[in-house]
Amino acid sequence: MLADGKNQPPKPSFVSRVLGVLIKAVVLLGFLFVFDKLLPSISEQTQSFVVAKWQQMSLLQQELPTENSLPNPLPDKRLTDTWGAARSQGRSHEGIDIFAERGTPIQSTTQGIVSKVGENNLGGRVVVVVGPGGAGHYYAHLEDYADIAPNDWVNQGDIIGYVGDSGNAKGTPPHVHYGIYINGSAVNPYPLLQKD
Repeated sequence: MLADGKNQPPKPSFVSRVLGVLIKAVVLLGFLFVFDKLLPSISEQTQSFVVAKWQQMSLLQQELPTENSLPNPLPDKRLTDTWGAARSQGRSHEGIDIFAERGTPIQSTTQGIVSKVGENNLGGRVVVVVGPGGAGHYYAHLEDYADIAPNDWVNQGDIIGYVGDSGNAKGTPPHVHYGIYINGSAVNPYPLLQKD
């Protein structure tokens, strides 16, 4: 008994103290293992995010495309200015169509960041690349996509997809619809493309 008349709690046995230390050590090791496994992926994600933002900022500081500055997305295929041609439901054509054999590789006309790889009603399978000056380069009616995903960096000339007739072009001769959007508005890509 203590001087104040209270009982002193019993001291833990040696075995229970060792067991308590072992449990704490296992929990700590488990925590360190999980942290070690997560840290590289968190670090990679952070690095990827920072690189993507740096690339976006540098693209926005570059000049918009100018007359005859962009290569043909289908090298050696004939370019025709189909901008503004009448389309169904009172629409007008906001791009140009470049015809080629189904499966012909489509090359990016610019360096940039892939902002979309997916489908929409009119364009079918589409790819959008944001290039210098923030211009959006829109490729539609693809048969298939190249091995790219949103936020990927592409260089001018990289393959982004393959000619087809998806979307509202189903049943027409295979082609790529190529459009350019500056500040959200479509502009005629024909004058900006180099003619052979």
